[in-house]
Amino acid sequence: MIEVPDAVRNKVRAAGVEDWLERLPALVTSLEADWSITVGRPYTGGSEAFVAEATRADGASSILKVLVPGVGNGSSNEAMVLRIVGGEGCPALYRYDADRGALLMERLGRPMFELGLPLSRRLEILCDTAARIWRPAPDCGLPTGAEKARWLADFIARLWEELDHPCSEKAVEHALVSARRRERAHRDERAVLVHGDVHQLNALQSDGGFKLVDPDGLLAEAEYDLGVLMRGDPVELLAGDPFERARWLAARTGLDPVATWEWGVIERVSTGLLCTQIRLQPLGRDTLRAAEAVAGLSMS
Repeated sequence: MIEVPDAVRNKVRAAGVEDWLERLPALVTSLEADWSITVGRPYTGGSEAFVAEATRADGASSILKVLVPGVGNGSSNEAMVLRIVGGEGCPALYRYDADRGALLMERLGRPMFELGLPLSRRLEILCDTAARIWRPAPDCGLPTGAEKARWLADFIARLWEELDHPCSEKAVEHALVSARRRERAHRDERAVLVHGDVHQLNALQSDGGFKLVDPDGLLAEAEYDLGVLMRGDPVELLAGDPFERARWLAARTGLDPVATWEWGVIERVSTGLLCTQIRLQPLGRDTLRAAEAVAGLSMS
């Protein structure tokens, strides 16, 4: 038997690929044979993949990741990011199999989530780690920020209806307007490689610092990654001036606070709806509550 977290099982059901769970044990066994690895303890976090410790034939520690098919951006985008950065800011990639959606990667240390760091320190580290990834990467085939903005707008509108309106129409419209603005603002010549899902669960200790796992991989304005940081810690966002975090993130990185804020609006609604769909609570409720509180607010 393969132990799969509940959030992953819920994502599998939502994607309609329940047969993947049945095939997973045989899939892992085949990867063990083909890659000369021994798969050990599975990880309980995450929502889009089976992830487990693995040991290579030479005794080196690694991580096996097998993605749920038909969910998110797929393994090819993640593999592309890892190849481009070559271990800088993200784990090193050892093996990749596109047909099986499987990656074998460097094993890192404890996630930032377990360290109990204050929010201000977490944001500093996450900003600096994400910035190690930002670089031009033309013609690599990754989705653009404009494409992602359109995808998120469609996702928000569809899921809001499917879930019977778990937040207000005003909050949804705020996200859709922001998505249209970020789509129009995209410029290929200014786009850089961005991680796409920068948060403390994806930041793991490495050689005295941190690396970011589970990259979505986009060619977009760097403010996209800051927008993800805007969606995190939704309760804390409302403790004071909700614009203050966007200003601080932009000042830390030399980027645009308005773009940061607007990506945050989009990410907050889309993630709140997704968490609601896969029953990841109370994060879903808290995130949508924060979206409601800032609905209609604009920095421009």
